[in-house]
Amino acid sequence: MTLPPPPFGSPGEHRLQQHLGTTERAARFYDQQVRDRLTPEMREFIGRQAMVFLATADARGECDASFRAGPPGFVHVLDDRTLAYPEFRGNGVLASAGNMTENPHLGMLFVDFTHHHVGLHVNGTARLHGDAELRALHPSLPTGIAPGRDPEMWVHLSVEEAYIHCSKYIPHLEPAPRPAGQDATRPKDAQYFTASDPSPTRRAAVTHGHAS
Repeated sequence: MTLPPPPFGSPGEHRLQQHLGTTERAARFYDQQVRDRLTPEMREFIGRQAMVFLATADARGECDASFRAGPPGFVHVLDDRTLAYPEFRGNGVLASAGNMTENPHLGMLFVDFTHHHVGLHVNGTARLHGDAELRALHPSLPTGIAPGRDPEMWVHLSVEEAYIHCSKYIPHLEPAPRPAGQDATRPKDAQYFTASDPSPTRRAAVTHGHAS
């Protein structure tokens, strides 16, 4: 008799569980921890978080990891199956949002580093909406999230699974104010990781032996 596949998880993880003998342990986790909607405790947890890590991939499966932050509640819980968060003007690359237009699968990881030292994974399908468009559908969206900055768009997530990230390896961090001013020796953001590198055009020339 062939058992039906678990309701959560990918075929790849199920095959690896069988290979490593963790199928029963994984099944208990799926049954006890994974939900297809946000529990009241999850909704309250998200409302307290000031940051979230994002995972997206393009149509070819090439991945990108990113980060968003804001005041607690900037990721807004619309209902037990829906989240939304604002995208503000940035460097113009739009890597995460661009991936979502090709591949709508979005993974979000919220981590409490300061109090309960626990994380929450939320995975689902994302859609991009203009600010006015989403507010017409959901008038409860918060306003004034970032003073002086209006969202360029919103990411609307239809939740498909949500589950805990255990506390074992989450470090404890103490909230602290950002120091006034900036270290004069610190490179500007645009040069922080590239100050000693030649430009991309010159790197290509060097690689192909065409540097002058």
